Amino acid sequence: MAWNRVAVVGAGLIKFGELFEQSYEQMAADAFSAATDNVDLGFEPAQVEAAIVATQRGTLWGQEGIGGNTIPSAIGLSGIPCTRVENACPSGSDAFRIGAMAVASGVHDVVLVIGVEKMRDKSTEEGLLSRAASGHPIFTRGETAPVLFAPFATRHMHDFGTTREMLASVAVKNHHNGALDPYAHFQNEITIEDVINSVPVCHPLHLLDCCPQTDGAAAAILVSAERAEQFTDKPVYVAGFGVATDHPYLHEKTSYNSLKATQMAAERAYEMAGIEPSQVDMAEVHDCFTITEILDIEDLGFVDKGKGGVASLDGETSLTGRIPINTSGGLLAKGHPIGATGVAQLTECWWQLRGEAEARQVEMRNGYALQHNVGGRGSGVSVVNILTNQKP
Repeated sequence: MAWNRVAVVGAGLIKFGELFEQSYEQMAADAFSAATDNVDLGFEPAQVEAAIVATQRGTLWGQEGIGGNTIPSAIGLSGIPCTRVENACPSGSDAFRIGAMAVASGVHDVVLVIGVEKMRDKSTEEGLLSRAASGHPIFTRGETAPVLFAPFATRHMHDFGTTREMLASVAVKNHHNGALDPYAHFQNEITIEDVINSVPVCHPLHLLDCCPQTDGAAAAILVSAERAEQFTDKPVYVAGFGVATDHPYLHEKTSYNSLKATQMAAERAYEMAGIEPSQVDMAEVHDCFTITEILDIEDLGFVDKGKGGVASLDGETSLTGRIPINTSGGLLAKGHPIGATGVAQLTECWWQLRGEAEARQVEMRNGYALQHNVGGRGSGVSVVNILTNQKP
């Protein structure tokens, strides 16, 4: 039986991009306002009993105190309990899971989950991301994110015949979706030739196979299922979630054709929700690189192992395909402001389940949407959340 003890009654985000003119706190405040504005029957900020803030600011900037004490003040809620969550790329996803557990436990009835990240105020050369990936001085020497994912691409190509065109089709599809999303960092269409002819980064990945560094913020308001109808006539419920970890170094991996943490997290989320992959109508998955989405849709059970590239090229994951993936544009087009990414993906799922995704709206036959992130050194942690519009 599905869990469904917690409802999402409001969600929203700011436009992602290079937001040099906006402060960290202003971005958070605007995301909170967007979420409260989207609560159908009205919402007073004072109704928030606690907040969970997702951010990588501690790791990326060395400012460990930011979030837990600054965000409540920035959004006019100084005094409430607030916890900062920092769990690599799935930080926002995990903050949502923790917020759901806080509501389900009965400790709080109304919890704000907010993700916020400034990625563009410093360059990579200043150590913004290298600090996040630092580890053993030998095992991680020369590592960058593309270096970590390129071996998965070459292995998938070797074992299953995946082609550069298949990889490129992921970027083409996600940029198409991003062009329909007013919140996306990139809102331009591209072609397979554009991807293949873009600047090489780490074979076989080229520039347009890679997601950008992006600033952004997103927020969601969680309440107990029993109180959902006080806030909205169209509540969306938390059906299930799962978290899993894997070895952090490449030499410890047992396979380069899958991400074990994703597989385990998905199994736990499906079991909790009481559904099978075939019942998911759409999904927002972690496409930091084109190969990552291909691995994701296989590991999440949407296609058979080795068939992710074919499914992408054949349009199975398009807006009108069998299993629409990354209707928002994904990380490749919408962007990847780490702490905000998962919450923004969940916002897209929320809109889709409510039939409010406008030009990106897909058919919701079963009423289930899945959100997924994977990250950390060696893709060592994954979080999967499943939402539904089906009442408990």
